[in-house]
Amino acid sequence: MRRLTHPGTESVRPAHPIRRTRHAWAIVAAVCVPACGDSDAGGIGADDHVQPESLGPPDAVFPGDFGYVHTAVELPDGHVLVADPLGKALYRVDMEDGTRAVIGSLGQGPGEYLQPDAVWPFRGDSILLVDLGNARLVRIGPDLVFGASRPIATFAGDDAPIMVLPDAVDGEGNAFVSVLGGYPPPDSGAILRLGLTTAAVDTVARYKLREYEITETDDGTYVIPIRLSPQDAWGVAPDGSVVIARAGHYGVNWFGPNGAVTYGDTIPYAPVPVTRADMAEDLRAAERHGGVSIDSGVSEDGTRTTNFSRGGFGSPDEEVDYDDYTWHDVKPAFHNAVVRVDPLGRAWVRRHLPADSGTRYDLFSRGGQLVKALTLEGDRIVAAFGPSHVYIVAFDELDLAYLERYELP
Repeated sequence: MRRLTHPGTESVRPAHPIRRTRHAWAIVAAVCVPACGDSDAGGIGADDHVQPESLGPPDAVFPGDFGYVHTAVELPDGHVLVADPLGKALYRVDMEDGTRAVIGSLGQGPGEYLQPDAVWPFRGDSILLVDLGNARLVRIGPDLVFGASRPIATFAGDDAPIMVLPDAVDGEGNAFVSVLGGYPPPDSGAILRLGLTTAAVDTVARYKLREYEITETDDGTYVIPIRLSPQDAWGVAPDGSVVIARAGHYGVNWFGPNGAVTYGDTIPYAPVPVTRADMAEDLRAAERHGGVSIDSGVSEDGTRTTNFSRGGFGSPDEEVDYDDYTWHDVKPAFHNAVVRVDPLGRAWVRRHLPADSGTRYDLFSRGGQLVKALTLEGDRIVAAFGPSHVYIVAFDELDLAYLERYELP
């Protein structure tokens, strides 16, 4: 049985020996996955193209907590569909009344799930549910009735499986996934577009991966990720345009469905030195996100199987030794997190700040210009957009998740 951790949701443990393999794995992050910070905090300085401003207070806060949330879908009636993978429940949430109802139930049959990890808007007002526990993608109708499903892992002969854990889904029903190489770790990865209704597969762009140290000893080969090293982040607009936030020269590039590329402005920023507090914050965020574990193997009858789950890395009682990890000297400009695109076509890139300095998102236009910089207190991530709202998840001191709704700025 082969076990690995989804690249978008890192394990927080130190590196261990690996075996070289000739196969590449095609994998997608589900995030996809995190008010007013100090306007003079690191990464925010005189070189900013726009003046940071507070997003302001939410117009609705759901009173109950969730185990973890990183995606949501606003329904036509204003309710919100929320997947809680740690709570193992799919909820229809009423932000006005502060109530929620469970949709479906635990199990392996129709209308059931074992670990609902993410929900994405899909074709025709339907919704795509990522059910990690049953290793399948399920289409849910606008009436919230469960429909057809397909496996997350697709096998083709002796080739490595393609695992469709979407970082994004566009309005045409395409899922977008990251392709990672084998050994040695490549410096870039490919973004695949997979037609969930057409079976078409093509590469739309490439992006920079994080940095690694490779050490070869008599005991094996160690591939050690350099935490907080610069790497690109990306996302997809409803029309299928891919946006990549550049780690090398901070800014964004847009890749249109027709192949046209728009290269955005380069945005200067002040790098943030990595302190012990930053290390603690980084590991806590990785622990909260949990990571998607993937177990792949062959059963006794020759059937190839793949199982998925989120959570279970580390223990809150373990004492962390930061020297067990390799760290970059300074933080990159932005987090390695899914870049969300709002109904106005703006890409939301989450900036790195000094530890405990709040949250900041930079908003970029389709032309690649920085048009807004929004700040919030505490640790928050964008989970979804409605026609006139942005849904944000706030984490408390116990890392419980709370859903907030804000007017779209």
